[in-house]
Amino acid sequence: MIRQKSIVIAIAALLMAPALAGHTQPQPLLTLAQDPPHDLSWYVQHAPFAMPAVASPSIPHRDFLLTDYGANGNGQVINTNSFQQAIAACSAAGGGRVIVPAGQWLTGPIQLLSHVDLHLEKGALIQFTRDHSQYPVLGNKATIASPVYSIGQEDIAITGEGVLDGAGETWRPVKKSKMTDAQWQGLQASGGVLSPDAQIWWPSRECLENDSHRPYMVAFNNCHRILISGVTLRNSPKFVFYPSHCTDITLDHAHIFNEWWAQNGDGIDISACKRVVVYACTVSAGDDGICMKSSGGGSNDPAPALENVIVAACTVYRAHGGFVIGSNTDGGMQNIFVSDCHFTGTDVGLRFKSNMGRGGLVHDIYIRGIDMQEIVREGVLFDTYYEDVPAGATRKNDRPTDKTPEFRDFHISNIRCAGAATAISITGLPQMPVSNIYFDSIEMHAGKAMAAKETRDIHFHDVRINGVSYSKPDSN
Repeated sequence: MIRQKSIVIAIAALLMAPALAGHTQPQPLLTLAQDPPHDLSWYVQHAPFAMPAVASPSIPHRDFLLTDYGANGNGQVINTNSFQQAIAACSAAGGGRVIVPAGQWLTGPIQLLSHVDLHLEKGALIQFTRDHSQYPVLGNKATIASPVYSIGQEDIAITGEGVLDGAGETWRPVKKSKMTDAQWQGLQASGGVLSPDAQIWWPSRECLENDSHRPYMVAFNNCHRILISGVTLRNSPKFVFYPSHCTDITLDHAHIFNEWWAQNGDGIDISACKRVVVYACTVSAGDDGICMKSSGGGSNDPAPALENVIVAACTVYRAHGGFVIGSNTDGGMQNIFVSDCHFTGTDVGLRFKSNMGRGGLVHDIYIRGIDMQEIVREGVLFDTYYEDVPAGATRKNDRPTDKTPEFRDFHISNIRCAGAATAISITGLPQMPVSNIYFDSIEMHAGKAMAAKETRDIHFHDVRINGVSYSKPDSN
């Protein structure tokens, strides 16, 4: 059932996890989000394209209590076996809810199976272990198991008012430039190792040498009919929520939180999925807030790898971008509708990025009713020269020349931005300009109005930046 009520980003739930030794735990903004202006069905009905129905998980009304399988919520006992026994019994019986009562439930990775709802009651904290030896290697690609993962399953859910904490501080590198002097000193005092130039800290030498294997927190691959509702997902080793090649996904009133310095700490990354709704969620992240990706669509499949997505009534606080597309767009995207969202303090408001070697066709994107304030850089950014460099790595000059990014047919309307360094910046490629971009009813205040290069057919209607009306973008 989709709930409609006021939401507070994290607040008490985020304070349940203990502060990291040696530095201060950042606190989320205690800002009450307004009631969504419409229920989810309204956005589906009013999408500017024929949005297919998003199927909900089929989960029987049957409960399995975690403590009946020997679990102990004292925060000291590893409960991995109890979680897996309860989930296996639930799935084998045809499905139901695995109830996690109030308490601190220390565990290794949790594998979700078909027809199972992992339900966290109020006051429940699932704390994933700091012991990395508890995370097995999956398959033949040396993929480390995510704290929560599911592969090839259907009808799965994570619901309730509890918290899942991914122990991300034991996995992630931290850049000195992102911390205060006191935080940096405390981080070094806690242990770990530094890069040769002393600008990047890793929790251990093992993490430094194997950073490319750092897991996502909640990762679903090739799964169908997924629900994430009410819960707080926080402190991830990498991206917080990462479904890939999945169908029929609903995020409803979920709270997503990573420290703002969390390297690669994206909030919600939807990758090559179809029929997705993200409704009334709050995000504060160390990288992109709500992001669309589309790698791996398959060369024999003419349809876009990612399509039919609605993002509505969401709030994003700190993040590299509030709503983001890319950088991986090579699978193609179409039919994305973003409406009635609020971005406060993000580096960029609307961020569309890709580059040669990662690009594909992204079109029929509809964004309206966005309120932004205190945006650090651009309010709206199109960037086809995006460079993604891992912590400690250097830029490469051997960029592939295939997979050209193509951004076209974007409809951006009813945008309000109170403060940004640059209002609108568009950079296309000489061989593939950013084209057919429609701006309508825009009111922005920024240090610089506009920058545009390699564009074609940029349409302005009722666009005012710093009180000045614009009919076409400047070029540089």
